[in-house]
This record gives sequence, structure tokens and C-alpha cells, in this order.
Amino acid sequence: MAEKFLKKIIAQNQDDLRVISALCSEAKIKQSEIKFLKDNKIFLLSLERDNKEKGNRKDKINSILKFEFIESSKSKNIDQNSKDYVLELLAIESYKKENNNEIVLLFSNNGIINLFCEIIECTLEDVKVEND
Repeated sequence: MAEKFLKKIIAQNQDDLRVISALCSEAKIKQSEIKFLKDNKIFLLSLERDNKEKGNRKDKINSILKFEFIESSKSKNIDQNSKDYVLELLAIESYKKENNNEIVLLFSNNGIINLFCEIIECTLEDVKVEND
């Protein structure tokens, strides 16, 4: 019997973040499962993504996407009162502005979340694989 391993991918620069973006594209995120812990400077998303590592679109993976050292967050075209609304993550981009970074989460229907930080520290951690 083959053992199942859950992945943990850490991004600390723009190139690493592109890998996480590719793995998380088309992921479904319930709006109530997006949290910004301002005092801890942590931004969390719980998402359900396709198992792109094995090329099997039927397998779904529940993952946690965690951004650390986040100074502030802004959103646009996202109704924060609709907790059951499901967003589809299209891409994660990052831009360097002087000594700061801006991480942009792009969603379907023109939804955008901007995260502002001095350094990039992002972790994608799988918590459960469905349809095993």
C-alpha cells in the first residue's frame, strides 16, 4: 500500500510565489474562510484546489495558504457581508515597491485582495486529500 504524503511549500521570493500561484489557480475559497489576523500580521485562506501535481483534476486537496508579516490588506469587488459566497482564485502576483512588497490575489468576477508586506513569507500546506 502506497503511503500518502501531504505537501508543504514555502515561498520567500517572487519566483517561489509563482509556483504556489500555479498550484492554487482555479481553487475555490469560501469567503468566510478568509481571515486577516492583524495583530499577528498573518493572512489566512482555506481553499479547495485541484491536484495539479499528479495531473488528476478529479482529486481535490484542502489546503491552507498562509501569508506572514502582512502590514495591511485591502480588497476590491468582494462583498464582505456575503459569508457563503465562493471565490475562485485565478492567480497570485507580487510587485516590489521600494522596500515593500505588494501581493495581489486575483479572483474571478474582478475580485482583488492586496496584501502589503516588507518580505514575502508564504506557505501552502495541504491538510486533506479528497477522493483517495
